[in-house]
Amino acid sequence: MSENQQTHWADIYADRIIREKGDKDVYTCASGITPSGTVHIGNFREIISVELVVRALRAKGRNVRFIYSWDDYDVFRKVPKNMPEPELLETYLRKPITLVPDTTGQADSYARKNELDVERILPVVGVNPEYLYQAERYRSGMYAEGMRRALEKRDEIRAILNEFRTQPLGDDWWPISIFSSFTDKDTTTVLSWDGEYGVTYRDDSTGQEETIDLRTTPYAKLPWRIDWPMRWAREGVDFEPAGKDHHSEGGSFDTSRKVVTLFGGQAPVSFQYDFISIKGRGGKISSSSGEVISLYDVLEVYTPEICRYLFVSTRPNTEFAISFDLDVLKIYEDYDNCERIYFGLLNVNDKRREKEKRIYELSQVSDEIPTEPGYQIPFRHLCNLLQIHGGDIDAVIGSLEGVTESQKKRLEVRCRCAWNWITTFAPEDFRFSLADSDSPLVEVTDSQRAALKDLAGYVEKYLEDTPEKAFSDYIYKACADNGVENAEFFTTVYKVLIGKERGPKLAGFLKACPKDRVVEILSRY
Repeated sequence: MSENQQTHWADIYADRIIREKGDKDVYTCASGITPSGTVHIGNFREIISVELVVRALRAKGRNVRFIYSWDDYDVFRKVPKNMPEPELLETYLRKPITLVPDTTGQADSYARKNELDVERILPVVGVNPEYLYQAERYRSGMYAEGMRRALEKRDEIRAILNEFRTQPLGDDWWPISIFSSFTDKDTTTVLSWDGEYGVTYRDDSTGQEETIDLRTTPYAKLPWRIDWPMRWAREGVDFEPAGKDHHSEGGSFDTSRKVVTLFGGQAPVSFQYDFISIKGRGGKISSSSGEVISLYDVLEVYTPEICRYLFVSTRPNTEFAISFDLDVLKIYEDYDNCERIYFGLLNVNDKRREKEKRIYELSQVSDEIPTEPGYQIPFRHLCNLLQIHGGDIDAVIGSLEGVTESQKKRLEVRCRCAWNWITTFAPEDFRFSLADSDSPLVEVTDSQRAALKDLAGYVEKYLEDTPEKAFSDYIYKACADNGVENAEFFTTVYKVLIGKERGPKLAGFLKACPKDRVVEILSRY
């Protein structure tokens, strides 16, 4: 194993799992969420954190089962803002979300629609877990033994929960909850248990009572703080991280690590991951409100590898921002530097080299590392090229020299991200479009007109075969020969070409533009 596989946080946790859980044929790593709304990029932090540890374990030659639980037997508590037919959805409150209809018409249920959105996009960033659907498992009777065990250990579970409660649970508390067979809602009260599989409950809204068999009826489930440790024990979970809410003192992780022993299991290795903030666009992260930034949104601006890089290069317990503002330029530059270090194109000290190489490996969508770096074009320059060519990606790639076949696909994705960013999020002073024959003429003086005519001639004769720095001399010559101040002329050229008083560095900008197009625009004057 190389040194760089011993220093990244994912590798450190992989070593800890092996050390604490012992030598096993298969290690189980878990993640999961309630699909109560759009799964946002904050939720994705848990998913990708697990995937990175899974990948680290596999790099050490271990077999790993990566499970992702959809907690779709949870209660539908709130109608998100972004859903059609909110009045209809209102009638499903307090029912399991797996029974709530998808009013967008895209899936069999509200829960399934949210699940499918995630399941379709995760492979794009190299995440391919085994999905477990908890509604299906509960409703099939798979957890009947687990629920019976919780009932048998009722007093011990209550004692554990009461250690962390200011208001203790009373003797009438039961470690299961029931969805009424009469209304499908969880507005019920457990009345008794027969010591086997029979549970009697009352529907509080209708007053009706019923006795159900946990093995054959689909209405019972365990509350979260008992459900989580029951599943740890059942699946033999070795690793599962959690957010601040679960890892806070007295939170569900603290109680679950004690409750799991009552099911014959052990708590997994874990860590607390921090929040993610968003820069450069409106809205806050909130699944239930519908105001979210999803993985789809992030992939509009960042390539899959750079999306992974954001998480790989940051420790999970560190808060960071995903930027849609000018920081995008730096993030692309940081990734490109990481790639250059990996391929030996940028000299750094040994410690940094090993660190960056491992970050680069884990940032790739698959274990198969590219055989050469991507086409290293600065993101800002790429944005300029795309605007010069009106968003025509094929034209941009065709204008670049030395693009190999293995680089082309990655470059196309980067172009799409750059075009999305420049047209949707970039500051106004970054945006431009080349003038055309219908653009209104700019008012110029006679001397400015003469300088533009000279510049058109220099572009025609010298632009293609003259280095950028040398061509700058022709721009200054056009100014001097016609008595125009340099700053004044630069402003005039920008106005003529893109309708703005300033723009990208002029000589480089002219060389990036199609020569005939520049001559055509300048020749209008």
